[in-house]
Amino acid sequence: MQVPELFEMKVSSPVGNLRLIADDEALVAICWYDDCKTPYALHVYNHSDQHNILVQAKDELAQYFNHERQSFDVPTKFLFGTDFQKQVWRALCGIALGQTTSYGALATDIDRPKAVRAVATAIAHNPLSIIVPCHRVVGKQGDLRGFAGGLKNKQYLLDLEQV
Repeated sequence: MQVPELFEMKVSSPVGNLRLIADDEALVAICWYDDCKTPYALHVYNHSDQHNILVQAKDELAQYFNHERQSFDVPTKFLFGTDFQKQVWRALCGIALGQTTSYGALATDIDRPKAVRAVATAIAHNPLSIIVPCHRVVGKQGDLRGFAGGLKNKQYLLDLEQV
């Protein structure tokens, strides 16, 4: 697959510096700036503070962190990932603000109840942190489990959403 031209913007937030990555049509990644493991990061050649998708994402994230936004309108897409990963990532979008679910429940929701570990692995590779709300997935006892931004930031996001 040929990777389209990608642009990035660094954004400060209450959970640390974020790296926003977009092509001409959509936001394709949000990751922590100093720990961006997404394959998208390998293909970014353009830094832009004017790219309209990146500006929209930055503004919507600021509104979210200021309790002024509960959902995101910025266009998004998954450039990389297996069909299974994309299925899991789409399922994450169905977890409402203020709600959490477990890895097992999410596996059941996508009709793969025995694939809990595979679901957890797909979640760990979510390229659109915060907007695709992997922070809303917790252990079966409600305990916090892994998060790319760290458990402290996962708790911050859940507190922000009043979970």
